[in-house]
Amino acid sequence: MDRKELRAEHAFAVRQLCGFGSDAGFQEGSIMANTVGRLSFSNKVILAPMVRVGTLPMRLLALDYGADIVYCEELIDLKMIQCERVVNDVLETVDFIGPDERVMFRTCSKEKDRVVFQMGTADPKRALAVAQLVENDVAAVDVNMGCPKEYSTKGGMGSALLSDPDKIESILTTLVRGISKPVTCKIRILPTIEETVNLVKRIEKTGVSAIAVHGRMKEERPRHPVHCDYIQTVAESVSIPVIANGGSVDYVKTHDDIEKFREATGASSVMLARAAMWNPSIFRSQGAVSVDEAMEEYIKYAVRYDNNTFNTKYCLCQMLKDRVESPMGKQLHAAQTSAEICEVFGMTDFYKKAQADLEARKSYLQANSSSLSDQPTLDGDVITMAVKFERREYPPQITPKMYLLEWSRKEKLEQPVYETEQRAQDRAFQSTVTVANKKYRSTLWEKSKKFAEQAAAIVCLRTLGVPEGRIGEENSGLVNKRKREERKQGVSEDSGITDSTNRKRRITEPSQKEEQESNDKMTVVNGSCGQTVP
Repeated sequence: MDRKELRAEHAFAVRQLCGFGSDAGFQEGSIMANTVGRLSFSNKVILAPMVRVGTLPMRLLALDYGADIVYCEELIDLKMIQCERVVNDVLETVDFIGPDERVMFRTCSKEKDRVVFQMGTADPKRALAVAQLVENDVAAVDVNMGCPKEYSTKGGMGSALLSDPDKIESILTTLVRGISKPVTCKIRILPTIEETVNLVKRIEKTGVSAIAVHGRMKEERPRHPVHCDYIQTVAESVSIPVIANGGSVDYVKTHDDIEKFREATGASSVMLARAAMWNPSIFRSQGAVSVDEAMEEYIKYAVRYDNNTFNTKYCLCQMLKDRVESPMGKQLHAAQTSAEICEVFGMTDFYKKAQADLEARKSYLQANSSSLSDQPTLDGDVITMAVKFERREYPPQITPKMYLLEWSRKEKLEQPVYETEQRAQDRAFQSTVTVANKKYRSTLWEKSKKFAEQAAAIVCLRTLGVPEGRIGEENSGLVNKRKREERKQGVSEDSGITDSTNRKRRITEPSQKEEQESNDKMTVVNGSCGQTVP
C-alpha cells in the first residue's frame, strides 16, 4: 500500500467517525470538493449500465471508440459493502474483492475520470458506505432506479424505488452530502407525464448532477416503443442535464442516429445500451467498424485485464447475435478458458505474448518487492506493515500463526496474544498481536478475524526476520520438529485411525487449540469485537 492508499484508508476511518458525513463541517468540505474537477454530464454520449456487459473490457473499448462517459454494471450494495479494495500491481488495476475472492468491480487509471459506478440499493446508509468505498477510484456514483428485473426489484431496488419517492429522496440526499463526487440516478418513466415530471423535480432538489431517463415504463420491454415525448417534457422541466436512454431499437442504428435521438427527446445527453452491446464502435464518429474487428479489440482488453472467462464469452455472444449458432459461435460456446477463446478467433499468438508480458511484470514486481510499504513502521507503540494474508501462499494446514507460536515456545516466551477489532461499516477486521511486550499489526483490514490474526502474525515474523511458512521459503524446522516429536509418541493402541489421518490431526491441533483460546477471549466493546487481555 503506497502513501496515497494509506491516506484513502485514513479518510475512510475519518468518515466513520463523522457519522456517514453528517457532521456539518464535513458537509461543507464535501461541497467545496464538489466544485473542483467535477464530471460534466452535458452534451455527452454515454455507455449505459448493463448487467454482465458493463465490465472493464467493454467500458475501455467504448471509451476507445468515442464514448465520453461509461457506466459499470449495476452492483448490489449488500455485496459491495463486504468487498475489500485491493491494488493489483500486476494488472495495474484497483479491484474490489468479495469474501468469496470474486472480483466484484475492477477499474483502472484509463477510465478513472470517466467511469460512473452504478449501485443497486434501497438503504441510504448502505448506499453511502459503498459510495465512500469506491469514490476515490471513480468519477461519479449512480443509483439504479430503473431496472425492472426481479433480481433488482425483489430487494426494493431498481424500479421498485419509483413507488417510494421518500426513500429516493433519502438515498440521493445522503449520497450528495456524503461524498465528494457527483451523484446521478437512472429512472424509468411513470404512467403519466405529470407523475414523471413531479418525481424528477423532487429528485433535482436532492442536488444530483444529472438524471438518466429510460423512455419506457417499468412494465414495458424493448419491443415497446420508446416515449420520447416523456423525456422531452422532463428535459424542459428541470435545469440539470437529462440523459435520454432507450433508443437503441427504435432510433440508433448508426453513429449519426445518436444526434437524431437527442433531438427527438430534447435531452442534453444520450445513453446507449443494446446498440453499444451489439457493436461498441457505435460511438465512433467516423462510422462503426465491423463486429469481428470490435470483438478482437474486446478480447485484447479481456486478456490484458484477466476478465472472467464466462463474462468474456457472454459479451462476445451478444456481439455475434444471429451468428451465435454458426461454427464460430459453437466453438466459442465450447471454450472454457481465455486461451481457448483466443484460439477460436485466431489470436493464440496474441494470448501467448500477453501472458508472457504479465508473467514478466509479476516477476519484476516480486524481485523489487522491498518497497517502502513492506518496511516496518512505528505507529505509536505498534509496529505496523502493509501486508495481507494470502491462503494460497502457504501449504495446507500451515499458517504464520503456527510459526509464530512455535518460535515463541522455542524462545521460551509467553504465547502470542491477539486483540481483534471489527470495523462496523464494512465488517472488516484488524488484529494486533503482542509478543515479548511488543505489538505488531497490519495496516490492511481483512475479511475475517482469522485472516486478520494471520496478517498480524506475518508482520511480527517479518519484523523479527523469522520464517513464516510460505511455499518455497527456506524451512525453519520449527513446525517440522514438533511433528517429529509427536510421531515418536506413537499411535494410540486402541485407535483404528490410519497413520496419515493421525499426522493430519496432529498438525492441525495446535492451530485449533490456538483458535479456541483466541475465541474464548473475544468480547464486544462499543459495537466492535476485541480480545479481552488477561
